Amino acid sequence: MKNFETIKVAIEEGIATLTLSRPKALNALNATLMGELYHFFTEELSSLKLKGIIITGDGEKSFVAGADISEFVEVKPGESFSPESGHKVFNAIESCPVPVIAAVNGFALGGGCELAMACHIRVASENALFGTPEVKLGIIPGYGGTQRLCQLVGRGRALELMMTADMIDGKEAYRIGLANHVVPAGQEIAKAQEILGKIGQKAPLAISKVIDSVGAYYAHDRDGFKSEIENFEYLTTTQDFREGAAAFLEKRKASFKGE
Repeated sequence: MKNFETIKVAIEEGIATLTLSRPKALNALNATLMGELYHFFTEELSSLKLKGIIITGDGEKSFVAGADISEFVEVKPGESFSPESGHKVFNAIESCPVPVIAAVNGFALGGGCELAMACHIRVASENALFGTPEVKLGIIPGYGGTQRLCQLVGRGRALELMMTADMIDGKEAYRIGLANHVVPAGQEIAKAQEILGKIGQKAPLAISKVIDSVGAYYAHDRDGFKSEIENFEYLTTTQDFREGAAAFLEKRKASFKGE
């Protein structure tokens, strides 16, 4: 595996924990970190047999405090900064065939909130602070945040959060549906591991097709119902389906191989 500069990768019992590590910058997303995230999800992942991935931030203060604004302000007057590369990174995370959980500790602002939303599940600590403060800088969320926040919390709440730039804590994020779980500070990774432990006992091909089918619902160029039918039909041809059906009838625990 590539030696990353801004990401610490630890793999244990089929779970990869990616710790985003730019602690002096509160783990702000710069070009290097984004490039390394993209490399992991598009290049490294295929060679790893994983049950799931956890993304978290280095230190207690911050998951990701936002995008590195110093890179934005290098744009000359009259020129524009395209967020397209950020979309590619977060789309790669969202479409990852194994479950990705954001273990959110501390600040998850701007691009950090958008990164958490690109993950399939979010576990927030009580000291987590979510926010989309981009309008304070004269811009908008640009890495898919205007779309994913609406999907998670609804149009009205999403508009209010983005237009007021208010921050909300882990408990409020859980109440409105932005976070799946809220836990005491320091327990977010353990909770994510617990969830992935449950998921990891299920048929891995079926898990990947759940992710794909749900993703199809939100994709403008795909028919979610058609994708569900196709994915279901494919899964009935797999060894895992035959094993799962046999285990059910024989009242025993299934042994899935991802085949």
